[in-house]
Amino acid sequence: MNPPIIRKVDSENPEPEIIKQAAAIIQRGGVVAFPTRCLYGLGADAFDPDAVDRVLQIKQRPTDNPILVLIDCKQRLSHLVTQIPPLAEALMQTFWPGRLTLVFKARQTLPHQLTARSDKIGVRLAGHPVAFALAKQAGKAITGTSANLSGSPGCNRVAELNPQITARVDLTLDGGDLIGGVGSTVVDITEDPPRILREGQVSAEEIWNCLSQR
Repeated sequence: MNPPIIRKVDSENPEPEIIKQAAAIIQRGGVVAFPTRCLYGLGADAFDPDAVDRVLQIKQRPTDNPILVLIDCKQRLSHLVTQIPPLAEALMQTFWPGRLTLVFKARQTLPHQLTARSDKIGVRLAGHPVAFALAKQAGKAITGTSANLSGSPGCNRVAELNPQITARVDLTLDGGDLIGGVGSTVVDITEDPPRILREGQVSAEEIWNCLSQR
């Protein structure tokens, strides 16, 4: 395995030159490990099938598991999803950025590696400053799956990342210790009523309270 390439990055005010380097790697088909709100993730161009394949290979993840993506602004949703239901607007307005992943109907143009050949895609507005800056600099949606081997727990510090991960990615951005704990809540907004697939940082009670007011 290659020796890992790790760069320290300010978790609150990420250095622009470091973000540019990482985004350039993503733009040319590479994979970057980076801090998200709770855990470290693997970032690649969500529209590049080969790059998404690399993420799956690095994680040793089955191809029938979809991969969520991170965006830097709601406008990017138009490139990913076929429609944005009114209830999704309410949830985004209340809980974004971070904390909540919404599952939409996916555009058929998305790589099947991303959607696991389903018609759905999970999307979150990046909440961590480094994740947000990386998605913005890349200029497109990036993968946000956790930086761990499939079946293993996620990591909230770079020192805990599996060496197989750090050796196979093109760059690791070390933003220090993250808060860890539960990840984002995942809500499937394609169903009526919406279905909570995973309760995480946003409680089910908060979700239903928000939706009941619409």
